[in-house]
Amino acid sequence: MTKQKHATYLNRGDALKAGLGGILKWILLIYFALYTLFPLIWLFISSFKTNTELFADPFSLPAVWQISNYINALKVSGLIKMMGNSILIGGLSTVLNVLCASMLAYCLSRFRFRGRETIFTFFAAGILVPLNALMVPYFVIISKIGLYDTHAGLILLYSAIGIPMSTFIIRGLMDSLSREIEEAAYIDGCGFFGRYFRIILPLSRNGLVTAATFQFLTCWNEFVFANLLTSSQNVRTIQLGIRYFTNQFSTDFVSMYAAIVISIVPSIVGYMIFQKQIVSGLTSGAVKG
Repeated sequence: MTKQKHATYLNRGDALKAGLGGILKWILLIYFALYTLFPLIWLFISSFKTNTELFADPFSLPAVWQISNYINALKVSGLIKMMGNSILIGGLSTVLNVLCASMLAYCLSRFRFRGRETIFTFFAAGILVPLNALMVPYFVIISKIGLYDTHAGLILLYSAIGIPMSTFIIRGLMDSLSREIEEAAYIDGCGFFGRYFRIILPLSRNGLVTAATFQFLTCWNEFVFANLLTSSQNVRTIQLGIRYFTNQFSTDFVSMYAAIVISIVPSIVGYMIFQKQIVSGLTSGAVKG
């Protein structure tokens, strides 16, 4: 009986610990969910207020939901034009970035040569370099080659600064691919470009989508270089349009909030669409074989 009671107490203790652990886990999850979502919810609600309501009570619901704030956001700042610039620049830079990074990742992953890991380390180290420290060199280079205040200048710059991260992601997935498939294609007479385009790229789809998603979101949300390398509204991106609601004497906060909501919606939608591919691409290289 003593042993049975002891075992019963142990089981109750384990159940109590598991129950407390579960409660603590849910408390932390709810806390971080509220911590993350509350600013977004507050921003969305505030974008439908008037400036008077915002200053009087920042945490109240609007008396009348002001759809005009979004209309004003699109008209006053030329947000539609800037959104088109962001889509054009982000899309082309993403294609160029993923193409170059996948070629580099393919060579570093599937071929053995001296200095291979050194080259990869050199490119991967680019992830750690703060981009703001390179503002002056980038400005001088883009200006010297005549691409200042052009779409091509931002496309070239964004493609280059995203290569380290894209290479790191894509190579991790390519390392997990079986070499037997590529060797069989080689025996059947498939050349270098045939293996790259017909075999490796389709099998690396998740990694390519992951790298492309991160690259496009980086281009979409980037502000510093877009502000540094452009001077006309015909080239500027959507993040710069948010500044048009602030001047020396006043700020139209609610219209600015509406512009911010418009600017973050594509990022959220894009991540929701490619969520499975992103998660798969980030984890598929964790286990080889």
